[in-house]
Amino acid sequence: MTPPRNSNAARDIAYALHPYTDHKAHLQNGPLVISRGKGVRVFDEQGKEYIESVAGLWCASLGFDNERLVQAATDQMRKLPFYHAFTAKSHEPLIDLSEMLIERAPSPMSKVFFANSGSEANDSAIKMIWYMNNAIGRPEKKKIIARLKGYHGITLAAASLTGLPANHKLFDLPIAGFHHVSTPHHYHDALPGESEEDFATRLAEELEQKILAEGPETVAAFWAEPIMGAGGVILPPKGYFPKIQAVLKKYDVLFVADEVICGFWRTGNYWGSQTLDIQPDILVCAKALSASYLPISAVLVSERVFQGIAEGSSSIGTWGHGFTYSGHPVPAAVAIETLKIYDEMDIGGHVKKVGAHMQAQLRARFADHPLVGEVRGTGLIGAIELVADKATKKNFDPAQKVGGRLTKLGEANGVIMRAMTNDSIGFSPPLIISEEEVDEMLNRVAKSLDEIMVQVRRESIAAV
Repeated sequence: MTPPRNSNAARDIAYALHPYTDHKAHLQNGPLVISRGKGVRVFDEQGKEYIESVAGLWCASLGFDNERLVQAATDQMRKLPFYHAFTAKSHEPLIDLSEMLIERAPSPMSKVFFANSGSEANDSAIKMIWYMNNAIGRPEKKKIIARLKGYHGITLAAASLTGLPANHKLFDLPIAGFHHVSTPHHYHDALPGESEEDFATRLAEELEQKILAEGPETVAAFWAEPIMGAGGVILPPKGYFPKIQAVLKKYDVLFVADEVICGFWRTGNYWGSQTLDIQPDILVCAKALSASYLPISAVLVSERVFQGIAEGSSSIGTWGHGFTYSGHPVPAAVAIETLKIYDEMDIGGHVKKVGAHMQAQLRARFADHPLVGEVRGTGLIGAIELVADKATKKNFDPAQKVGGRLTKLGEANGVIMRAMTNDSIGFSPPLIISEEEVDEMLNRVAKSLDEIMVQVRRESIAAV
C-alpha cells in the first residue's frame, strides 16, 4: 500500500536510505515510523503499541524512557558539551568511564579506547593488533580468524570479520588476511551421535589445523562473540571456549571477545566472557554500555597489547588512530550513569530471575511447536529457529521469507521481532522487563507463530 502523500512514511521513502533493507520493497511498503517509547514498549505515529522483544537492536537495556539517562546527558551538555581526546587531552567523563570499565573487566585489562559503534571498535582492535605486531618486530603476524555466522560489524575490516553472506555479497568482502572457521552450532553441524564435548574438540582441532595451514607466525588473533547474536543466537557446545583458548595460547594468537551484544548482564553475568569461561586479551563493547541512549563503544586492551602500542607510538611520535568523538563527554556521562544504574538496581539479579523465566517459557511454549526446530538461549537472550521439517531439521527456502513474514505478523499483533539466519527469531528484550511482560510478549509471539503456520500449511511448504 502506498503511503499518503507528504506523510512521514512517504517522505522517508523519498529521502532516506535505510540499513539492512530491501530498497525496492521499501519503495512500495514504506517504513514503520516509531514516535515514542515507554519502558519495554514503543509506539508508532498512529499510537499503536508494541513490545520491543529485541530492545531495538539488542541494545536498549534500560528501556525507552529512563529519566536519569536523559538528565545525565542534559547536565553534561551544559557543563562541557564536547571535547576531544587527541594529543593527550582529556576530561572527567572519559577518565571516570575508563576506570569503571577496567574495574569491571572479566580479565586483567590495562587501558580503554573509545569509539562510537561496535563496528568502529572492532576495526580499531584490528588496527591495534597490526600496529602492535609491527612495533614489536612481528610484521608478518597479521592474519585474523573469525567464525562463519559471526557478526562483528559492517565497516570494511569489521565486515570482513563478520561471517554472514549478506555482509559480503556485492561489497567485495572479505578483504585479504581474514579467515573463517566453522560455526559452533551443535544442532545443525554436529555429526550423528557426536556429543557436545566431542563437537567442541573437533572445532578446536579445525582451528589448530587452520593456524598451522596459514603458518602460526602469520596468525595474529581470533575473534568471537561469547554467544553469536545476528547469526542466530548460537550458544557454543560444552567445553568449546576452553578448548579454543588452549589452541590460541599454544600458537600465541590473541583472543578478542566481541561483547557488543553479550556485555552488561545480557547473559546473566556482567560479561558473556564470564558466562562462557573466556579470558580475552582484548574486549570490545558497545550497545548496553550507554543503554544505547547515545552512541559509544569501547575497546579494552591488556597490558601486553598496550605496551606494543606504546612502543610503536614512541618510535613514530604518535599513535595515528582515533575519532573526533572518541570518548565524547556526553555519551561518556550517559554510560557512567548507565553503569551506576546497573549496580544500584542489581540488574544482574533481576536478569537471573527474569531470564530463567523467559528461558523456561520459551521452551514450554515453543519447543514442541511443529514449526520450531530448536529453542536456545540463556539469561535474557534467546531464539527459536523455524524449520520446514522438524524431523530432519530442514530449514525453509530463504526465498520463502518465512521469518520475515512472521515478524510482520508480529507487528500486527503488537510485538517487534528480529528474523535472522535460518529463520531464527531472536529475543533480547530490555533488561528491565518483568516476568509479566515476558509472558505478554510471548503470547503475542505465539499468536503470530500460529498464524504463520496457517500460511505455510496453505502453501504446502512445511511438513505440518
